[in-house]
Amino acid sequence: MSRWFKHCATLLVFTLALGACSRVGLAYRNLDVIIPWTLSDYLDMTGEQKGWFNERLKEHLSWHCTTQLPGYLDWLDRLQTMVETNQVTDAALQARTLEAKQAIAETAREITPSAIELLQGLDDKQVADMNDAFAKDLRKRQQEYVKPPLAQQIAERGARMDKRLNDWLGPLSVTQEQRVMAWSTALGDQNTQWIANRAHWQQQFSAAVAQRKSPEFPQRIETLLVYRERLWTADYRKAYADTEAQARSLAVDLMAESTPQQRQRLLKKIEGVRKDFNDLKCLKAAKAG
Repeated sequence: MSRWFKHCATLLVFTLALGACSRVGLAYRNLDVIIPWTLSDYLDMTGEQKGWFNERLKEHLSWHCTTQLPGYLDWLDRLQTMVETNQVTDAALQARTLEAKQAIAETAREITPSAIELLQGLDDKQVADMNDAFAKDLRKRQQEYVKPPLAQQIAERGARMDKRLNDWLGPLSVTQEQRVMAWSTALGDQNTQWIANRAHWQQQFSAAVAQRKSPEFPQRIETLLVYRERLWTADYRKAYADTEAQARSLAVDLMAESTPQQRQRLLKKIEGVRKDFNDLKCLKAAKAG
């Protein structure tokens, strides 16, 4: 539930799958963490809009908890079995990734009508402020991820992955650390494609919102939120497929080199995520019902 949804260009088995799940409490206080858009980051809503949004938030969270979380628990079971039986393979990771994407799409479909309604009610100043926030977001990401020399981008990407993996596996061996750096090197200037595609999406989103009173608006927003890959640039489509393949290869190799202690730590982490889910009152209520 990542930032389940936010960091799918990183190591899938540890971050898309698990990294965001560790923030379960946050997810249920913050709608934008459990859905694949972060609209509230970019909008200055009126008191009336916030009240409406919060009511919709409660409804969506209730739906999500009662209808979606049980499936996440099953998904965690499959992930756990992969680790326990030493079957972290490319094919198995592809299957888990597809399941995660389907879960993301289902949540996006559920939330989209509320997004459409909110966007249709924006005034011109709110739209202008949203576009300014988009531009500011883009400048910040370009400064952090694209402006540094490529060698620095590669080193920083490797360091970020090392930090995540240390959380899930414990200290890495020299061989594992070398494999992480090889992964980061293989991705090359992926940051450039990622940011360019983000800019491309934001431009299309802004153009759609500018026409928010048109009959085509709901369909355009649904495409932007639920079927956003249809709007990817050709370069990014290729880069994304390569990024996923590199992430799976990294996960397979790291697990092949893992120690019993590392696997035990990972299993404990997965169990912690499961406990966080099971402890949610809404899920308890759904099970009781």
